[in-house]
Amino acid sequence: MTATPPPPPAPRSYDALIIGSGLAGLATALLLPTDWRIAIVTKRALADGSSAWAQGGIAAVLGEGDSFEQHIHDTLVAGAGLCDPDATRFTVEHAPEAIAWLRALGTPFTQEGGELHLTREGGHSHRRIVHAADATGAAVQQTLIDRVRAAANIDIFETHALVDLILSDRHAVRREAPRRVLGAYVLDVATDEVEAFTATHTVLCTGGAGKVYLYTSNPDTATGDGIAAAWRAGCRVGNMEFIQFHPTCLYHPKAKSFLISEAVRGEGGILKLPAHLGHHRFMPDHDPRAELAPRDIVARAIDFEMKKHGIPCVYLDISHQPAAFLHEHFPTILKRCAELGIDITREPIPVVPAAHYTCGGVVTDLRARTDLPGLYCVGEASYTGLHGANRLASNSLLECLVFARAAARDMAAQPRQAPPPVRPWDASRVIDADEQVVISHNWDELRRFMWDYVGIVRTDKRLERAAHRIALLQAEIHEFYSRFHVSRDLLELRNLVLVADLIVRSAQQRKESRGLHYSRDHPHTLPEARPTILTPPPR
Repeated sequence: MTATPPPPPAPRSYDALIIGSGLAGLATALLLPTDWRIAIVTKRALADGSSAWAQGGIAAVLGEGDSFEQHIHDTLVAGAGLCDPDATRFTVEHAPEAIAWLRALGTPFTQEGGELHLTREGGHSHRRIVHAADATGAAVQQTLIDRVRAAANIDIFETHALVDLILSDRHAVRREAPRRVLGAYVLDVATDEVEAFTATHTVLCTGGAGKVYLYTSNPDTATGDGIAAAWRAGCRVGNMEFIQFHPTCLYHPKAKSFLISEAVRGEGGILKLPAHLGHHRFMPDHDPRAELAPRDIVARAIDFEMKKHGIPCVYLDISHQPAAFLHEHFPTILKRCAELGIDITREPIPVVPAAHYTCGGVVTDLRARTDLPGLYCVGEASYTGLHGANRLASNSLLECLVFARAAARDMAAQPRQAPPPVRPWDASRVIDADEQVVISHNWDELRRFMWDYVGIVRTDKRLERAAHRIALLQAEIHEFYSRFHVSRDLLELRNLVLVADLIVRSAQQRKESRGLHYSRDHPHTLPEARPTILTPPPR
């Protein structure tokens, strides 16, 4: 006689469900009313997202001689004509408020003479980067984690992975109206059970999708979970073809995903070819702004020089600066390089480009609302229009803070209401997977062909090849997902393949080269800049 499986756990109910624990998620939780019941769901530990890895800083107009108009202008220039003007102005004008809030929480920003020290990064016309040495993300993240852990109204669920959003039934709304998001199904990795979390408001703060590429500066959590779940639920996505490749990731077999901050070039770092090519400084050959050119230009220049000369990396030299200066401004980079036998006070740093930031994402308005009632999206998973065709350095942490506050204000202005009952997760018709090799093999294949075919430089033929491979993988993964119990690895692979499809489809629609999307078949820029908006099929 077959034993009756235990009933699924009862749904957990909250005022707000926040999925993701980076700066966007933690800030949203802390900015919501303190009498709300809030859940933060994160698939690993609280500090394991991309925010903690951010070295550079947060852009804000705080220095003499700077202005909102200049910050807006720099953002629009970097975005290659595709930044939304309203989103850009909204973000820039709310930046000082965001910095003041972080300072009030006790964030240990670097100071000089009793004032905030402002550094400069590529694409910025002024020193306006507020930072905590060269580990701003980690400092901000730890400050917010301490506050969240101390908040009695916030429940934290680590090692809980998003499976899918929960939607209201068709009969519960008018057929022509969008279905409401009621929460999410979430896999408890420790118990291997899928639980239902219901909430009046659900906020996707799941970050980007850098792990779709073989080489990335992102942590292992960057698998596009929120973008994929929102698309499956019926949300539009925008500008997914614009993947920012950070020009300078440390090139070393033991240095997984270690970033060499944009600020190194901002403080005088010079890009050079290796010794056998005469240590030639090559950036002036590509752009008059040299090392301070926007990231897409620097990344393409490095990619060009590596392919032209058949070299595995180039070198970033900051050794002409005093050792004391480097110890003060770049202690994390100096320490990590020293652990690998590289003394940056005496020798250059080997670097290569790596996938770094997803400029597109889930389409939102200026209150972080998506196409579906009850669903918000904040941070790298979103498409607000701020970043356009290329993100300006240090605007990303700023976007998290500004839109976290906008989302919190919008949610708080609405009446509190309990979500209706939802169906528990049904796992009665699936079995345990017999082999995990399918997942690991497909993951490896995806990341390799995305790097080869949908990388820094693209062609129509490469995109066609990638689309063909993606279709085959999607069929395999759909069959696997339908038959077997879900696991975190399977969920991440399912999401990455979907995001890869969205990236390729968006890239195929753009018949020009603009910002981060460079096509050999369409090298010119069209006179009119238009975003790429994809709409999912009706559910």
